[in-house]
This record gives sequence, C-alpha cells and structure tokens, in this order.
Amino acid sequence: MVGGGENDDVLKVSPDADEAELMLQGQAEIWRHMLAFADSMALKCAVELRIADIIHSHGHGRPITLSQIATCIDSQSPDTAYLARIMRFLVHAKIFTAAAPPGGGETLYGLTPASKLLLRDGHLTLAPMILMENHPSLTAPWHCFAACVKEGGIAFEKAHGRQIWDFASGNPEFNKIFNDAMACTAKISIKAVMAAYKDGFGSIGTLVDVGGGTGGAVAEVVKAYPHIKGINFDLPHVVAMAPAYDGVSHVGGDMFDSIPCADAIFMKWILHDWNDDDCIKILKNCRKAILEKTGKIIIVDAVIRPDGDDPFDKTRMVFDLVMMAHASHGKERTEIEWKKLLEEGGFPRYRIIQIPTLQMIIEAYPV
Repeated sequence: MVGGGENDDVLKVSPDADEAELMLQGQAEIWRHMLAFADSMALKCAVELRIADIIHSHGHGRPITLSQIATCIDSQSPDTAYLARIMRFLVHAKIFTAAAPPGGGETLYGLTPASKLLLRDGHLTLAPMILMENHPSLTAPWHCFAACVKEGGIAFEKAHGRQIWDFASGNPEFNKIFNDAMACTAKISIKAVMAAYKDGFGSIGTLVDVGGGTGGAVAEVVKAYPHIKGINFDLPHVVAMAPAYDGVSHVGGDMFDSIPCADAIFMKWILHDWNDDDCIKILKNCRKAILEKTGKIIIVDAVIRPDGDDPFDKTRMVFDLVMMAHASHGKERTEIEWKKLLEEGGFPRYRIIQIPTLQMIIEAYPV
C-alpha cells in the first residue's frame, strides 16, 4: 500500500509494495526534486516583501491577517491573491503559521522559529544569505554542472567569464550583497563557537581572522575576551567596507602571499572555498604566522558525514554542491580529507568539536 499525509515529504511505501507502487514513489521523488527550487524562490519572495518583518512590527509579534500584511507591503496595489498563494506554500513548509481566529474571520498568520530568521534587522538573521544564494549571478553557475563534468573548469567562471572574487571586486552592488551574507552567517556561527569553545580563547593574546570579511566575527570574540588584540584580514576591497570595531584592526592583503603573525589564526568558511593544493598553501602560511609550540589554528567549517543524521548533515552535503557552483574548485570535506589536508599543511594534531550550527570547529596544532 502507498500512503502519505498532507505534510509528508514523500509517499511511504510498505515493504511488500509491488512495482507499480515503487514507480509511484519514484515519480513523487523526481517531481519533488525537480521543483525543489520553489522553496528557495518562495523564501526569497518572503524576504523581499519583508513579510516576517511586517508580522513582527505590525502585530508586535502576534499573528495578523493577510490584508494587514498586504497593506504594509511597499506597493500601491499589492495582489493579495498572489500573496495568499505564497503564504499557503510557506505555511505548508512551516515557515509561517496560519490559524482561524476563535470567533471567526480572516486567517491569522504568525511567525515560527524559522521565519524569525527572516527578519531583516534581527540580530541573528539569514535574510541576506537567502538574497545572495538566490541572486541571478549565483544561480547561473548551477546550470554549468554538466559542462564542468564534461570539460572540467569552474562553474562560476563558465557562467560569468571570471571567478567570483574578481566578479565581486568589479561589482560593488554584488560585493555588498556578498559581504552582507557573510556577515549574517558569521553572527550565527560565532554565537555557536562562543558557546562551545569557551576555554579556547582564554590564552590567546592576538587573533587573526583570515578571510574575516568586514570583521564581525573577530569583533564578537574581542568583545567577549577584551584582552585579545583582533586582526581582521581580507582582500583590500573587502576590508575597505569594514566598519570600525573596538580592539580590532583591519588589514588588507592576500592569504596566498602571507598572513599577519599572531598567537592563533581563525578561519570561518574559508578553506572550503579552495582546492586541496590551495588549502595547503594557506595552511603553510598559517604555520609561518604562529609559534610552533603555542600557536594554533581554529577552523570553522563543515565536516561531511554521509551517514550522519543530525539536522545539518544533509545541508552539509548540499553545501558541497554550492562550492561547485560558486568556488574555485572548493569543496566540503570528510574528516579523513581534513586530516590529510592538515598534515600536508603542517598541522599533524587536531580535534573536531561539534557546535550547534552547520559548521564544526577543527582545532589544529603544528606539533
């Protein structure tokens, strides 16, 4: 027998299912995967329309009606029929709630823990990341995967004629979208790091955040540990947009040339952007920048576990494809791959610390 409730992702097939039932399940799976982009587009729509922000501000966190949402959308004549269909989809996806008021009347739409991450001005928000990942410039390379398999090369370069870093440096609007996305994920990651790595920063006097973007992550570390001198190190066009933070200096440069000296080096979502040879070059420069006996590197990156079952394991696998689309031969790695990379880069000793987010901490030492 084939069954499935309204909110099931796939049809459930009993162990004694016949070929017709198995084919029906297969058809359902293919349709679901084929149209999976609709999830991203609906999320992007919600962020662009600021639906979560409208509910949060207009209703002071309490559910409000569709007409109230429509009234607050930045448009003189919003189409409420379209809005209703978008909301129906997002409610089914558990991004928003919908409930009929006890005394009757219009359906009331409310926030969930997921939609609170869509608030543009929320301290912890993924709204900028949603806008970046669904930007036309970043969706175009996904269409180049087959060409990459046939010919090799870099998907982003096939789509745009240059790599993402060169594209960003020559496109101020995209550069801002990219930096905003990195900054919002840094806040979420650093909160998880600070919660799980409390003893890791205590003995550090100077900390370099390699590829630190506009400096938000290292600023949070310095705020919690004021004795640390923070250095935010990134490409010149990136640090040029960085705001001032107490205890943090911004340094422009190229990690493939050299890295500022420090007691410890912090790298969040950096090494997954690069192939193994490039990562080894970066790690060797990190090794030169720290003391042999007391120095360490703190890598915050994904560790792929194909058979893992925590809430982020599937997303880590997805991010490996994101790296194919956007990075210069970047990839997510298994622990075995990380171990090999660290050893060749001059860091034979390491430990992995699981934290409550997409990434993990990989703490590595030169001896």
